Amino acid sequence: MIVKYNLLKKEKDTKARYGKLETNYGTYETPMFMPVGTKATVKMLTPDELYEMKAGIILSNTYHLWLRPGEDLIAKAGGLHKFMNYNGPILTDCGGFQVFSLVKNKKDITEEGVHFKSHIDGSKLFLTPEKSIEIQNKLDSDIAMSFDECPAASASYEYLKNSVERTLRWAARCKKVHNNPRQALFGIVQGGAYEDLRKLSAIETVKMNFDGYAIGGVANDGESKEDMYKAIDYSVPYLPDDKARYLMGVGEPADLLEGVVRGVDLFDCVLSTRIARHGNAFTRYGKINLKNLKFREDFTPIEDSCDCYCCKNFTKAYIRHLLLADESLGARLLSIHNTRFLIKMMEEIREAIKNDNLLQYKEDFMNKYESKKREVK
Repeated sequence: MIVKYNLLKKEKDTKARYGKLETNYGTYETPMFMPVGTKATVKMLTPDELYEMKAGIILSNTYHLWLRPGEDLIAKAGGLHKFMNYNGPILTDCGGFQVFSLVKNKKDITEEGVHFKSHIDGSKLFLTPEKSIEIQNKLDSDIAMSFDECPAASASYEYLKNSVERTLRWAARCKKVHNNPRQALFGIVQGGAYEDLRKLSAIETVKMNFDGYAIGGVANDGESKEDMYKAIDYSVPYLPDDKARYLMGVGEPADLLEGVVRGVDLFDCVLSTRIARHGNAFTRYGKINLKNLKFREDFTPIEDSCDCYCCKNFTKAYIRHLLLADESLGARLLSIHNTRFLIKMMEEIREAIKNDNLLQYKEDFMNKYESKKREVK
């Protein structure tokens, strides 16, 4: 079967939704945070650790897997799930975000596809909507994404309008060639922070009847939080209630809350493992850096209330020692904690939606999360 979204409740004071997503690997509650496994691995984490922290869908990236080890090898292994031994649902990004970050000249973006150079060896590559879907069909993920153009946050209105129209044409081409009956295909809404472009993109994308819809172009360098929230507000009213809504590339706790309040169901981001590799941890009172001297003799867990493997077994002082000694276990433990932190946060958000008190939860959470910033001021 393909992924099916079931809306079970709308929160009374916001646009937040509680639902369940049926997949080939079980049914999962939404809103949901999806850890990112770009190259067929969530950095530092094993599948068993992901199960233990109650992860549901995870992400892998079409562009990176196309370059190595190649979609044909993964298909030969039995598909992405068997290749990486993850017994849960997987979403594959179309590769557009990565590809457009590598484009050096706008003339390399053509109606047919995108010319760019490999970040590995500089070889010339050409990715089209059809090729992106072909790769994802072979990867056999549970959710594939249509190939879209992802312009810079600084792009002009005129450029964004042409880009939205091109993305719509590419979406139709993706829909036409998609042929994996076990795989859902999501369309992507673009349009920057312009209300008319988001409306156009959403309405025309929905007309194509995708299995779900993503709000793209919101995690670009240089984009303000205000523009991100506008992009959501301008897109959501035109997306159907009976399909999942996915905000791409967003993982800051405050942004997760803002997205949920605005009606988003799915989120993904590399942040939980990325900041871990730099010694940072999410806590109820904001991010902390475990390399800081003040943790040298701190023999308490990162969070007393956290149920992750890291917090149940290790202290801040020990993790600090690992980080300063350049032992990889330090980054692994922080990756476990940070990823579980976001997943657990979404569990609490779901309960708040069920109890119609999401705004109170948001206020309480943010008062604690930003308390250290207020202390600094």
